[in-house]
Amino acid sequence: MNAQEILHTIKLSGHTHGSLVTLESVSPEWFTPLCNRLSAEFKLPLSLLYATDDRKEGKGFGIHVLFALDASHEWLLVETTLSEENPSYESLTKTIMEAHWYERYAMDMFGIKAEGHPDPRRLVHHENVPANTHPLRKDFAWNTKMEHANEPYPMHHIEGEGIFEIPVGPIHAGVIEPGHFRFNVAGERIITLEGKLFFTHKGVEKLLEGKTVAQALPFIERISGDMSASHTLAFAQAIEQISSVTVPKRAQELRVLITELERITMHTFDIGNMAGNGTGFTVEAAHGFRVKEKIMRLSERVFGNRFWRGFVVPGGVSKTLSQEELLDIVKTTKEVVQEMEDLFQLGRHSDGLRERLETTGVLAKEVAVAFGALGLPARGSGVDRDVRRDHPYAAYAEMQPEVFTFEKGDVYARWKLRALEMVESMKLIEKICASKNDGSVRVDVHVKDGMAIGAVESWRGELLNVVYVRNGVIARCVPRDPSFCNWALFGAIGPGNIIPDFPLCNKSLNLSYSGTDL
Repeated sequence: MNAQEILHTIKLSGHTHGSLVTLESVSPEWFTPLCNRLSAEFKLPLSLLYATDDRKEGKGFGIHVLFALDASHEWLLVETTLSEENPSYESLTKTIMEAHWYERYAMDMFGIKAEGHPDPRRLVHHENVPANTHPLRKDFAWNTKMEHANEPYPMHHIEGEGIFEIPVGPIHAGVIEPGHFRFNVAGERIITLEGKLFFTHKGVEKLLEGKTVAQALPFIERISGDMSASHTLAFAQAIEQISSVTVPKRAQELRVLITELERITMHTFDIGNMAGNGTGFTVEAAHGFRVKEKIMRLSERVFGNRFWRGFVVPGGVSKTLSQEELLDIVKTTKEVVQEMEDLFQLGRHSDGLRERLETTGVLAKEVAVAFGALGLPARGSGVDRDVRRDHPYAAYAEMQPEVFTFEKGDVYARWKLRALEMVESMKLIEKICASKNDGSVRVDVHVKDGMAIGAVESWRGELLNVVYVRNGVIARCVPRDPSFCNWALFGAIGPGNIIPDFPLCNKSLNLSYSGTDL
């Protein structure tokens, strides 16, 4: 049998629901070798690893690994059950680098041990959380007040003549959330760069347990403020799959509309912020922020808030859009995209700016693949993946955008991609606003029990939400922001650059602390 025939046999052995193929009850002894083969031999991207506490059902703990079958627009979920007394398995990270943070997260939050993990340090629970505290176990109450701890967290460091350590954060000069970055440098040149996050863990996954869909929605919308529509859409899609709901065609088109508006909003910000605040070419930042305000005010006019909230709901969208609102959307976004194209061309023709952006923060393609990079950082390094095309949702099967990639993997590539993607988003928006489909935009959702996965290509990249519903309420919800996968890239793109280039590397990724620190 060749590789494709073997993969076909694996799929036939599983349970299929829609585009999700589930291979259940894989023994712990075979679980890691199987996952290793799926990654190494079939080159399947590992999109998610998460844990569940199934002790009440008499199943111990579960480890679930989601692989993307992009060619067939499917997902493959491989599951194993670990004993309550000894919840451990052979680490995937030893051979699948993409699993590294996921396994550390499961060790912290569930007490599940990934045997042989090359970096078993605590991820979420560093200095201030007592050891052996596992908040996502079902017997841990959401309102538990933990004792203050002083658990040492060993940062990596290098010793030698002329080597200095520079700590940055977690409290920063700007209005951003806390994150600590540790540089080992020789002069201005960065030798190693390590980040430490999770200083403000919110407990969202625990808070969602036992909530109805309606009660959960405000939490989902606020996971990351700049991706409200995308997070809500992934959650809504999971609920709709569980409940066997067919969303009206016009609602599917309007879901594309709002997520592309969200994409333009943040690409507008990033084009100005990267070239302006990242380099001192401040005309870019000044005009970029001015233009971004236009589209945020558009959100206020049409949706009643500045962050694209309240429109996407399970079953469709919350309202239809009038002709006047559609005309306003087209007019405003055209102005925004044109102004940003002019601003991009201004920067592109500046030798001084190009010198700062080109060859800075290079992410090699093989490193992007190994770390499971998503979105712009991946496509800027030649990884041709986009959920809108590879796993179509909403109305993307009928109106697919062109997906752009570059090979150089530097800050300049990530900057150019944003400008190209804005133009593609504008094409989709014009098409949707010109559509004469005036059908219904919402159907009732009678929530059933079950499990499903919602996938969205947010402006940051692939966003997933796994939802388990039992007795009409959420038993487990796993939102995975693309930032969780991309934060570790700093360790790869920082070394070799000079310290003043770090803000450029940072802004070219533009990752969410809040979306990671659930």
